[in-house]
Amino acid sequence: MRIAITGANGQLGRALQQRLGGEHDVVALGHTELELDAPACVAQLVRTRAELIIHPAAYTNVDGCARDPDHAFRVNGLGTQYVALACQQLNAPLVYISTNEVFDGTGGPYFEYDRASPINAYGRSKWAGEQAVRELLQRFYIVRVAWLFGGERNFVRTILRLAAERDQLALVADEVGSPTYAPDVAAGIAQLIAQPFYGTYHLVNEGSCSRYEFAAEIIRQVGYSERVTLAPIALADYKRDSVVPPHTPLRNLAAAALGIRLRPWQNALADYLSQIR
Repeated sequence: MRIAITGANGQLGRALQQRLGGEHDVVALGHTELELDAPACVAQLVRTRAELIIHPAAYTNVDGCARDPDHAFRVNGLGTQYVALACQQLNAPLVYISTNEVFDGTGGPYFEYDRASPINAYGRSKWAGEQAVRELLQRFYIVRVAWLFGGERNFVRTILRLAAERDQLALVADEVGSPTYAPDVAAGIAQLIAQPFYGTYHLVNEGSCSRYEFAAEIIRQVGYSERVTLAPIALADYKRDSVVPPHTPLRNLAAAALGIRLRPWQNALADYLSQIR
């Protein structure tokens, strides 16, 4: 199958290329090849003659989205609309990568069918993308992920860098989510697109934790526990431009019913650390 992948240079984009490249004809589209906020991207995508488009490309700087929500909506909302319109012309299904931040974080764990209620510009712009997909297409997979790691820039890399520089780190203890390994998501998507069960899915690694607990596990696995001390802080004390939904673990119900489950996040983390150290 001929598959176009947007955001090809991102964490998930690279993982998807590695997972799908051996079996499918993959067209990798990075930012230089495809500008999502321009209507011309519709024709660019149509020219790929793709039989399926996977769309992980997004403006994911959460604080940047808060500072410039118009840009967030142009890329994440309108850009996704353009991708969906290209799928219309190609008569091709779409895999749209969304986020845990479409939820407000007052409940959870969240199932695929829980009501979205984003509280920040990033979440609202990604929810706009979901709405565009549902309005324009009949054949689609909306795949929500969270706390993604697996490439060069992510929470795990940040903790490793800080731990190499300092002997004490302060981490938020009351923001809880689902750490998710990009290659595991790519493997889940490979299974998903092999069957025509369209709809909304949560592809996250099993389990959940706070940022503090995530960092503690990173420190433990690399053997820094005796040298680096972690101090818990409250989300309210961590000043940033965006409002963060505090409790957004995602539950995999729909994909699990198809036999698609991602391993515990601690095991995925160990795999990632073994590759980058």
